[in-house]
Amino acid sequence: MESHATAHGNKFFEYFFAFMVQDWFAFWPITICSVLTVAVVIERFFYYMRNKRDVALFIQRLQRELERGNLEVAQSLSNQLGGVIGEIAEEGIRLIAVEKEDFSRAFDITVNIVSRKLEKYLTVLATIGATAPFIGLFGTVVGVIVTLQILGEQGGQTQEVVIGIAKALIATGYGLVVAIIAVVMNNVYNNTVKTFEEDFQLLKLLFLSFSNTPPTPKAQQSGPPGGYRR
Repeated sequence: MESHATAHGNKFFEYFFAFMVQDWFAFWPITICSVLTVAVVIERFFYYMRNKRDVALFIQRLQRELERGNLEVAQSLSNQLGGVIGEIAEEGIRLIAVEKEDFSRAFDITVNIVSRKLEKYLTVLATIGATAPFIGLFGTVVGVIVTLQILGEQGGQTQEVVIGIAKALIATGYGLVVAIIAVVMNNVYNNTVKTFEEDFQLLKLLFLSFSNTPPTPKAQQSGPPGGYRR
């Protein structure tokens, strides 16, 4: 059994090497797609891990400081948190401090800018997932055509036909493997981005509840200048 498995493994590598050398027009584009897929997957993984934070605990601490009117302490907490969550929180506190009238729109601008950072390179995975199978299919079609030509010219030498068919099928399989990995990781990372965006919405709801609240009780007692007098 082991000898048969070894023989099959050697045959596969023989066919794959033949595919790599003779069907380079399909092999190299799919290989480039695979390298790009691995690069994006690794880069995005470490980026999301660097920006992962315990948002529930942070929001609790931030809410307590906002209730006390300690904007400087809240800003410091956001700065210490870091990452994209801290960046969003710092901007929200700044908008509260300057008493921005249209808080929601101004805050959404920052969220959209940060969301672009989170979605960076994901289009590469989506594109590879959509195109890699067709590159492999193209290699298969060309391989079958060449094999049929050999079959017609040489009267069907078994080994040549087997290698030709094997190369054609390897092209499709290679493209499908790369595409499946790209699609799966694209879906995983899109869900990660959605999780970050949900955290941004939680922060937005928190800030909206304080955006129209006067920062100190003294501001309520002083009243507007030139008020109505009886």
